[in-house]
Amino acid sequence: MTANAASTSATASLKQKGPGTFRRGVHPPENKALTADKAVKVLPNPVKVLIALLQHTGRPAELSVKPRDSVELGQKIAEPTGLISAAIHASIAGKVGPLTTTVLPNGVRVPAVSITAGEADNQGPNWPSPKPEQFKVENFLPEQIVAAVQEAGLVGLGGAAFPTHVKLMANPERPIDTVILNGCECEPYLTSDYRLMLEEPQWVVAGLRLAVKATGANRGLIAIEDNKPQAIAAMQIAAADYPHLQVQSLQTKYPQGGERSLLPASVGRVIPTKGLPLHVGVVVLNVGTAAALAKAVLRGAALTHRVITVTGEGISEPANLLVPIGVALKEVLINCGGLTEDAAKIIMGGTMMGNTVSDLELPITKGTSGVTVLTKSQVQTEIERPCVRCAKCVDHCPIRLNPTSIAQAVKLDEFELAGELGLQACVECGSCAYICPSRIPLVQYMRSGKAGLRKIEQSNSQIAVESGPKAPMSCHGTMPGLK
Repeated sequence: MTANAASTSATASLKQKGPGTFRRGVHPPENKALTADKAVKVLPNPVKVLIALLQHTGRPAELSVKPRDSVELGQKIAEPTGLISAAIHASIAGKVGPLTTTVLPNGVRVPAVSITAGEADNQGPNWPSPKPEQFKVENFLPEQIVAAVQEAGLVGLGGAAFPTHVKLMANPERPIDTVILNGCECEPYLTSDYRLMLEEPQWVVAGLRLAVKATGANRGLIAIEDNKPQAIAAMQIAAADYPHLQVQSLQTKYPQGGERSLLPASVGRVIPTKGLPLHVGVVVLNVGTAAALAKAVLRGAALTHRVITVTGEGISEPANLLVPIGVALKEVLINCGGLTEDAAKIIMGGTMMGNTVSDLELPITKGTSGVTVLTKSQVQTEIERPCVRCAKCVDHCPIRLNPTSIAQAVKLDEFELAGELGLQACVECGSCAYICPSRIPLVQYMRSGKAGLRKIEQSNSQIAVESGPKAPMSCHGTMPGLK
């Protein structure tokens, strides 16, 4: 199929509804216009980065370099410690500092190591990357694909940061028939995935082809919400030569991009309450993960940089940026013109699922999809009022939980009861808190409840593991402007 024919086909397909959407959910303001039309820029190399050794689901990586060692861009500096772990690589060339600690956006303190840039040329990757070479998937064995992904330290770039090589490992007992690329990007404000699909569609498709080969699946789907017609058209053109790949236009609704919402909408399958997509024959990857996967296999490129959106009415120059892992939040904000005078709240991520932060020295991690800055007028001091039993949280919960009952159990420190009510099934999407007329911070109660439940389980199994602090209920202090 020619590019023109593919473009015509793509445009025509936009007139058709996709398979639908999931039940329930909400429709918050999208607020994507601030950065949707802004091409990705490369952040100038910082003088220093602070790289966390735990920025993925699972066990922290173990440092493999010593203080004062010189390292090159992309050099491995920490080895994974077990199957559910991920390697860490230097995101700039320079000299290694002493082992220290840093705090993640969720409040958990983890080990970290700094790298101070040297005088040598220290440029990051080009953007957009040169188009992937013509290659045949048949030339790569599944185990070669998995090994390259593991060596690159690749994790899910959609936020969960689960080690990607584990998802790609074929399991005869649980065969995979479908790989879904999540291009929904339903989180308000964020546009990094959208820009990636417009600017590097060939890499996304190459990553999907490799994932299909690695898992033994027979088809690949690229699911995109119908509020992104340009991305749908770009991906259909890039996938036009591959009959086993399909682009799906899904209805726009939050949280469409969550796995438990995405699977019913795209393939009509429901993930078991305590299960994973693999239990219904599916592997889900973020589109950014797919592009990084292709670069890991075809170029041997480690995961040292990622695209993030820096946005919100509280930032002077909203942008989409390619940034090195470990760069300080302050450096990112300065590069975007600094905060406005009325900036009042900084969120790592989007407004629905992100974490409020106040420390501008926090480093960007592999799981950071964006930074959203809100103004004073947008940040109202919410007073929690008594539940009026309107059941709106129940009506809109995509997991069909009763959030207010779970929150009440958590308030009473009845964590086991909260677990019986389905606490662990909560995906923390924030739909309940968004729709609640009493402004009850239901998501924060869910997070605190999960922490309390983990503490009980750890105590029962006599495993002494230090738990992180509860997620902050709110942060309304005004942030100082950056010059």
